[in-house]
Amino acid sequence: MSTAPAGTAADAHDAPRPAPPARVDGLSIARERRARRRRLRSLPALVVEALRLCWSARRRDLVLVFGVQLLGALLLGVQVLVGREALTRVFSGGAGGAGAGTGGDLLPLVGGPLLALGGLSVVAGLAGAVRGQRMRLLSEAVQRAVWRRVVDTTTTVPLDRFDDPEFYDRLQRVSTNAVSRPVGVAQGLVSILGGAVGAVGLVVALWAIDPLLLPLLLLAGVPVFLVSRRGGRLEFDFAVAQSGPYRVRSYLRSALTGRREAKEVRAYGLAAPLGARYERLLQEYEDALTRHVGRRMRLSLLSQVLTAASVVGTVAVLLWLVDSGRLSLADAGAAGAAAPLLASRLQSLAGGVGTVLEAGLFLDDLRGFLRLGTPAGRGAQGPAALEPLVELEVDGVGYRYPQSAGPALSGVSLRVRRGEVVALVGENGSGKTTLSKLLAGLLPPGEGTIRWNGTDVAALDPAAVREHVAVVFQDFVQWQFSAHDNIAVGRPDRPDEAGAVPAAAVQAGADALLRRLPGGYRTLLSAELAGGVDLSLGQWQRVALARAFYRGAGLVILDEPTAALDARAEAELFAGIRELMSGRTVVLVSHRFSSVREADRIVVLREGRVDDTGTHEELLARGGLYAELYTLQAQAYLDEGTARAGRAPTGRHAAHR
Repeated sequence: MSTAPAGTAADAHDAPRPAPPARVDGLSIARERRARRRRLRSLPALVVEALRLCWSARRRDLVLVFGVQLLGALLLGVQVLVGREALTRVFSGGAGGAGAGTGGDLLPLVGGPLLALGGLSVVAGLAGAVRGQRMRLLSEAVQRAVWRRVVDTTTTVPLDRFDDPEFYDRLQRVSTNAVSRPVGVAQGLVSILGGAVGAVGLVVALWAIDPLLLPLLLLAGVPVFLVSRRGGRLEFDFAVAQSGPYRVRSYLRSALTGRREAKEVRAYGLAAPLGARYERLLQEYEDALTRHVGRRMRLSLLSQVLTAASVVGTVAVLLWLVDSGRLSLADAGAAGAAAPLLASRLQSLAGGVGTVLEAGLFLDDLRGFLRLGTPAGRGAQGPAALEPLVELEVDGVGYRYPQSAGPALSGVSLRVRRGEVVALVGENGSGKTTLSKLLAGLLPPGEGTIRWNGTDVAALDPAAVREHVAVVFQDFVQWQFSAHDNIAVGRPDRPDEAGAVPAAAVQAGADALLRRLPGGYRTLLSAELAGGVDLSLGQWQRVALARAFYRGAGLVILDEPTAALDARAEAELFAGIRELMSGRTVVLVSHRFSSVREADRIVVLREGRVDDTGTHEELLARGGLYAELYTLQAQAYLDEGTARAGRAPTGRHAAHR
């Protein structure tokens, strides 16, 4: 958030007065001019970069698009020359040929140019159809390549980027506009090429048109209308067939770029497997699109043949009208060729220039966004493999979220040793979840040091650290996958061992409920998908716990793991937590003090700092914040129990007795 300099905004509240518009506007204009010059200077490089991306995505289609556009533009001039040849023969025959004035002699005289004109029209129309459909394939391939780079960026940038509004603004602009801009550059250059070459080959010639030609021109458009109507139906059917797969692809794309999923994508290393699933669905879509485009191209060919036949028929009628003296040759030539062709070429040229200039702005934004995911911004690249955790030391750590008024953590120090159960407690906003993210290697400390077996984690590869960590987040992800896959994402690179997933579900108390589903572990856990079901929040929490058990990591971080469980299920889980986590280190975040009593150590946080540390008995004996909160919570349960046991319901409760 920007702050006003002293003596400007602040003073304006005390003594309102008009701002100096001339100076402010002059500065704004100067900045805009400088920015525009920078963009124009970088435009050639951006155009080259866009073309390079198009070339790498689908080079054959890129060459084909430019080739057929150039061919179509050159054919316009050839068509005009062939038309002139036909007119020349008409005039020559009419001036010196015996009997040339009769329709029977004139048509054979111009038959050759007429057939050539028809053939050229077919070729030009087919070139346009090929250009449009191949451009569509090129567009999909380029957008796929750009999205791959965007996903690489969103799955590797530091997690705290997802708390930065500016990052979201850039991501939104890239997602909405910039992804398609490299193809826009290619389309703009194609339009410029076609417009420039086509305009050079045409001569402006406008003459009056006889009203009798109007029905003929309308009749020539009937085949185009009929074929276009059929093409529209094909397009609609294709869109309907792809609507379901599109939603699945959109979900995977949002999962790879979303804030809520970003933690688990990093913690469980899901970027590669989810990316592969997304790529597979995209490939299926491109295969279907290729078949669809083939049908459209065949339909376009039929349209062009019918249009060419209509053009030949129209020209034949025009010549008959000329031969019969009802229409001048100049009027027919001008109406049939020069005016509409030249106008369309000039419009294409102007539109192409505008497209390239506009795309340049978004391409610059895209390039800046993709730089966020370069190796220099991904943290240290230490050893790819680490030794299992022996001790995790937190020394004077602090952290502040972007846009936050104060630090979430400040001067936090603690040690977590192998096999220990350490609980983090405190009031809301005390920093418990933030500290758990730092321990999991998901956030870098803003100050202080975190050491893994004595080595500063800043010198280690974050992915290597996360390989040894399993996390159950308070806002865990409810993946729209099968029950089996919802657990297996805990370790996507783990071999699909028989019984491993159900074994993790048994540990989390989820096996029985998952086996009762209509399809057992293969049931889709989403009511939005056909054949899928949804679970209660408590059931989902058991699935999330199974996900952490399946990962088999040495450090397990549980952030409010029983928040959605009932009292019995919570008691059962914590009664067996040492057995379940045997040999593992557990960091437990909870606001329920009854669930942390058996922890080896309890760390009490207050306003982002460590307020106290000890066992349950030690903390109660000291009478600090922990004792106060524990007493309040215990008293609330006692009061509730007393009310239920000995007090008669009153008021609106009594009415329902």
